[in-house]
Amino acid sequence: MKEIIQINHVGLRVRDMDVAREFYGRLGFRFLAGPVGPEPVAIIEHESGVNINLILNASEDASSDNVLMDVPEKHTGFTHIALEITDADSVEEQLQSLGIEITERVEFEGARFFFVRDPDGNVIEFHEPAGDA
Repeated sequence: MKEIIQINHVGLRVRDMDVAREFYGRLGFRFLAGPVGPEPVAIIEHESGVNINLILNASEDASSDNVLMDVPEKHTGFTHIALEITDADSVEEQLQSLGIEITERVEFEGARFFFVRDPDGNVIEFHEPAGDA
């Protein structure tokens, strides 16, 4: 479909809006609205235009394991979001200063990317394409 022009937002299910807002706020996301709608949803956005809907209906007693990433069976579904960055070294330093643990680092054909987890175990990739270093 030629009418599709970009991803509008990513939805992430979380347990606690305040905890999620604080975490994503450290990454530069600002709160826009919410909770709104039947789910309910809070909307946050980065100055780059990346929009995330925090879906505020995770069960309090649900396992902290990410069913798409942390269990032996490989379930279908979206496993992570990837945020494109221009300077991996700078972002790594900033994450370290914020106390956010990098869980994995990969270099592949000149591209560099690394992963972190939000407080609910959702995976976020920071991706510097080859040639941008």
